[in-house]
Amino acid sequence: MTSCVAEEPIKKIAIFGGTHGNELTGVFLVTHWLKNGAEIQRKGLEVKPFITNPRAVEKCARYIDCDLNRVFNLENLSKELSEDLPYEVRRAQEINDLFGPKNSDNSYDVVFDLHNTTSNMGCTLILEDSRNDFLIQMFHYIKTSLAPLPCYVYLIEHPSLKYSTTRSIAKYPVGIEVGPQPQGVLRADILDQMRRMIRHALDFIHHFNEGKEFPPCAIEVYKIMEKVDYPRNESGEVAAVIHPSLQDQDWKPLNPGDPVFVSLDGKIITLGGDCTVYPVFVNEAAYYEKKEAFAKTTKLTLNAKSIRSTLH
Repeated sequence: MTSCVAEEPIKKIAIFGGTHGNELTGVFLVTHWLKNGAEIQRKGLEVKPFITNPRAVEKCARYIDCDLNRVFNLENLSKELSEDLPYEVRRAQEINDLFGPKNSDNSYDVVFDLHNTTSNMGCTLILEDSRNDFLIQMFHYIKTSLAPLPCYVYLIEHPSLKYSTTRSIAKYPVGIEVGPQPQGVLRADILDQMRRMIRHALDFIHHFNEGKEFPPCAIEVYKIMEKVDYPRNESGEVAAVIHPSLQDQDWKPLNPGDPVFVSLDGKIITLGGDCTVYPVFVNEAAYYEKKEAFAKTTKLTLNAKSIRSTLH
């Protein structure tokens, strides 16, 4: 008989929009739900929509001083509050007070953090822990509910790449990334897809709280291997751009020898190494400053045990 993991029922959920102020789908949905939240309410659940970076939203900019989605480490969260701190670090402390504290029993159970990408990534769920049965089960439910629309899972577990995400204050952090969508733009199809992802996620939590047992499941995920920068000249300027055959090919196999970059004089740079990888965040506009042309991932399968709520 397969063992069943008993998990505490979910009580408090937050939906974050505007972590990056120019990714407008989350901003638009959260602003709507703050005025009319009927569709996100579920019996017995506290669901709080929240604009995380209001100053960046007002300016329609990714951030004011630094990336809010990279500052939620314990060092920043414990710094003495002062006007000298970057705005986003001060904001992170406020968010941690409201929805955390991070790594405590009092923190919110689930945070859904809503993002857009300029890359052709479709519906993407971002997972931070490959051993989390509850999240794997939730992601399996969302993927199944969205079918035949594809929904990909990006696993950002890595020994040296630490993200310190806004959502990491929750016991169960969920990143939702939908694209392609230009910065500062709204698209009806992207809005609809993100809205459906949230609805299915909340339905899963409701069923779980009501006592439904979810049998063992498996999901396919794409685990980050490394980030790849653009080729650069001696001055550090970008010297070649994403090759047309790679553009918009997120999640598709990229083999050694395949074209990756092309320079203005026609020089083609191909993928090295000896293994097939799966590129994600290909030519993401916000990652030029992070010196990331795309990330290489490897494809693997994660399994989750059966889960049910401890109340039943």
